[in-house]
Amino acid sequence: MPRKTSSVPAPQYLKVKNHLRERIASGHWVAGDLLPSEAELVQLFEVSRMTVNRALRELSQEGLVERLQGVGTFVAQLHRISSTLNVRDVHDEILQRGHQHQVKVHSLATLKADGPQAADFDLATGAKLFHSVIVHFENGVAIQCEDRLVNPACAPAYLDLDFAQTTPTNYLLEVAPLSEARYTIESLLPSALEAKLLGISKQDPCLVVKRRTFSRGQTVTTVRLTHPGSLYVLEGSFQA
Repeated sequence: MPRKTSSVPAPQYLKVKNHLRERIASGHWVAGDLLPSEAELVQLFEVSRMTVNRALRELSQEGLVERLQGVGTFVAQLHRISSTLNVRDVHDEILQRGHQHQVKVHSLATLKADGPQAADFDLATGAKLFHSVIVHFENGVAIQCEDRLVNPACAPAYLDLDFAQTTPTNYLLEVAPLSEARYTIESLLPSALEAKLLGISKQDPCLVVKRRTFSRGQTVTTVRLTHPGSLYVLEGSFQA
């Protein structure tokens, strides 16, 4: 006679934690939103206050929420959380070095998404996307070519921006709070256009960061950030 097997039920705190995590990931709660109180979660899940406290504590340790004593628990401003790589504004990076930031807009237009572009945004082929190519300068030297696609549903005013006053990164983080970002980093040769805009040879190696960011379950933007390898250092830190 075969032996009966039994699965071990998930700990109660994980049920609370996973529920809150899924609600944040789906955009039900966005950055800055106040989550239900501990007392409300105790009643909703019929668990102890200690169980709820552990779920919130672990979410706080993972950087998904911020807990303010006597006030409540809020969804964290995810783009400001320390991680292996932060979604940082090149304008802020340059100012932190005590240097001057300038921009030159090479192109700003609407295009119809091809197959791969549409797939990145979970849209139909031919759907409208905003497209910008912007060069960032540090003390007059071109250090980044930013080739970006933007979902109009997430940032309808994108084409009307004055990029001398705000950067695409800063604007998009404001109108579509970040819930997830995916990166690839490669050493590549620049395209002919990138080489021209950056004032380098087509044989000069570049550091290329490709990033796709999400908000409320939607792809907000995809961007290719190309930096002359001789002028750019990717910095970061971690803490045990």
